[in-house]
Amino acid sequence: MYLVENPEDEPSPHDDDQAGLAGSPRHDLLAEQAVLGGMMFDRDSVGDVCGALTARDYYRPAHEAIHNAIVRLFTRGEPTTAIAVTAELTRTGDLARAGGPHYIHTCVETATGLGTPAYYAAEVHDQAVLRRLVEAGQRIAAMGAAGEGDVAEIVDAAQSELFTVADERVEEDMLLVADTMSDYLDIVEARKDNQGKLIGVPTGFADLDALTGGLRPGQMIVIAARPAMGKSTLALDMARSAAVKHGIATVIFSLEMDRNEIHDRLLSAEARVALHHLRHGNMTDDDWTAVARRMPDITAAPLFIDTSSNLTGMDIRTKSRRLAQKHKLGLVVVDYLQLMNSGGSKAENRQLEVSDISRGLKSLAKELGVPVIALSQLNRGPEQRQDKIPVVSDLRESGSIEQDADMVILLHREDAYDKESPRAGEADLIVGKHRNGPTATITLGAQLHYSRFVDLARDE
Repeated sequence: MYLVENPEDEPSPHDDDQAGLAGSPRHDLLAEQAVLGGMMFDRDSVGDVCGALTARDYYRPAHEAIHNAIVRLFTRGEPTTAIAVTAELTRTGDLARAGGPHYIHTCVETATGLGTPAYYAAEVHDQAVLRRLVEAGQRIAAMGAAGEGDVAEIVDAAQSELFTVADERVEEDMLLVADTMSDYLDIVEARKDNQGKLIGVPTGFADLDALTGGLRPGQMIVIAARPAMGKSTLALDMARSAAVKHGIATVIFSLEMDRNEIHDRLLSAEARVALHHLRHGNMTDDDWTAVARRMPDITAAPLFIDTSSNLTGMDIRTKSRRLAQKHKLGLVVVDYLQLMNSGGSKAENRQLEVSDISRGLKSLAKELGVPVIALSQLNRGPEQRQDKIPVVSDLRESGSIEQDADMVILLHREDAYDKESPRAGEADLIVGKHRNGPTATITLGAQLHYSRFVDLARDE
């Protein structure tokens, strides 16, 4: 015999959070039943529903339990009928919580003739977002009322609350490996099918892309060098590859160059017009022709530039969130770490402040699900070695930069120290840390008169 409970009488997990509001929190019981019943009636609809909502979107705990049972059956390739769901809930000990067999069949009856479950799934999800908006508003109000801590940090926390709701990327609860392994195997299978294709944002350099598979979402990539090696140029090359060549929305936060300097470098690299011609106004007819040829692609690119003075880590987080909401942001470039300040409470020393900034950028990469390229100065260590070659431990002011980074690329040019070097015009990208793959040294051509680096085999 089954214990039958009425899920209408179950307390919602949201009830405590909604205390003080008139009436119950927003939800649509009929839509929730229609989604669950539809998935039990039509197994093929499970994938569409899971693409529209998560188990947390249901208002009733009973519905969340039924949804999870359906997904488990679907993942194992088994039927998702009411009988199968009842048996699965019995196996896991959740049948009483789900309302018993009668309620499960009630959901199927409710769904009969109501149309596709995915339609109602969108309504369920929208109601969940509105509930979360109310909950976020209450937490923000509580932060303001308490007024504890640095005001800038409170504002950043409030913005983060709203971004989570607006972006509809609510983090999942802890999951068993058994519940996620099937999706993971699908990813592995897709990797096999995509052999030779980039997974992340293309850097524009064939050997670097082959080594890394592109810049991956959530990664923090540090490009580090001594002054005048060309790290800003290298970062701009990667930004050009993403935005101009592949249409990926990219933002550059520059604390070192003003907007016109970036425009000079961008146009020089794209049109192959000598940088000094642009800077000194010595444009030839051929230069103007080259500019006219490339200008449509440059102006059409989703490339955003911010050269605001005194940018803080919080400024970058706030502006990046806005771009992510409006333009599906795909890459963030920060030039460079040691020119930033944290914007929060004053750190005890500069090393701790840079550590805070570094952690903030890594957190931003994970929050937005985009790669973040952060430029960094190296200390004088390379200049004290005979070969002048940098190593990861040369990162200036904070060892936490190395710790936070998923990848560290050290830029080195022999001709920066020896103008007569037989390797003049070449640059080494020393991938000194690569959390998800091998390290290597990649050699590029340094066409600094065009403000760019290129693959050595490239002939344009």
